[in-house]
Amino acid sequence: MAMNTIAQIAPQPTRGLAGATVLQIVPALVESQAARAAVDVAIALLRSGARVIVAGEEGPLNSELQGLGGEWLRLINETGNPFKLKRNANAIAELVAAERIDLVHALGVGASRSASAALRKRSGVRLIHSYAVADLDRSHRDKAYGRALATGDRVIVPSGYVADRISMLHQIPDGKLVVIPLRIDAGRFDPPMVSPERAVVLRRGWKIARGQRVILVPGRIDPANGQLTLVETARILVNGGLRGVVFVLAGDNRQHFDYARKIANQAEAYGVASLIRQIGACSDMAGAYTAADLVAVPQVEPPTFALTAAEAMAMARPVIASNVGALPEIVLAPPQIGESARTGWLAEPDDPISFAKACAAALAIDHAAYGMMAARARRLASHLFTPTRVASATLGLYAGLLDSAG
Repeated sequence: MAMNTIAQIAPQPTRGLAGATVLQIVPALVESQAARAAVDVAIALLRSGARVIVAGEEGPLNSELQGLGGEWLRLINETGNPFKLKRNANAIAELVAAERIDLVHALGVGASRSASAALRKRSGVRLIHSYAVADLDRSHRDKAYGRALATGDRVIVPSGYVADRISMLHQIPDGKLVVIPLRIDAGRFDPPMVSPERAVVLRRGWKIARGQRVILVPGRIDPANGQLTLVETARILVNGGLRGVVFVLAGDNRQHFDYARKIANQAEAYGVASLIRQIGACSDMAGAYTAADLVAVPQVEPPTFALTAAEAMAMARPVIASNVGALPEIVLAPPQIGESARTGWLAEPDDPISFAKACAAALAIDHAAYGMMAARARRLASHLFTPTRVASATLGLYAGLLDSAG
């Protein structure tokens, strides 16, 4: 299929939702991407005059949902047990009939399989699936999940990269795939809400000297995230005469402690240990982005969605990223777009020379060009990744399906 890009997503009108009844099926109402997005959409639906029922396991978001007028039903749907899936399918079918539900949105493998079975013989009820990207990590194709996805009117994916993958993996027709990105916490990642003092405190803790520039590398220390690439990158930059730049690696190293130690040992061997700072997990990532001049995402394994890049852009920070997975859909750079639309730089994954060139180019731009790029990155993030925008895009999809059904 033709590559979808997140930059093409725009909120759609939400006519036709007033009076509709929507059932969302989620794994659990805990603080997760899927559940939080579901609550965002539920709130937007309620404001549009629709009725919302959320089925899933109980969690902290339950009280928020019900306090705003949403309804909740307990359903343990994340299961592969065929007897439990059949029981859930029957429960969903009964609920759809009793409550005259117009549209079902299933989030998760179990939810999709149960909802698909429940609606197989019921016409007039729209079905949307949100694709569970963990399915891409399976060593085998989940044929049952693929069949469930195929029964839906639409399948929401977080990126064009994922759309291309599941189009091949599950043979989902192009017309059924819709790219709607993941949300970022717009209240947390908002430059006016972060005081300069927070950045000063962090830079002091990182032992950043006056005049030094910081390239922040967010994310867990993990071979898949490619932080080792930056050790050789730092050496290339130093040998090229560049001074006064520090890479700050902000991420938990407990899961891959040996990899973290390898980074430190190689930095020492290459004579760049003072330029590679591993600070562990940072509790104030909004402040960390503010304290940085640039953000690097040296991913080796292709991400299904580049959340750290989206957060950095929301904080008005240009990004240097690997040209892999969903990253080039977020970090816009020539030749895919014109120079006037650039939000960062792309380098080849696991290629220190390519990354060094990108870093050198980023560090060489003047203050005015940096300011324009930072503002452009923030505008794009605000347009695409805030909860309001993501919920609006989802409601537009609902409304379009309900209008076509009506």
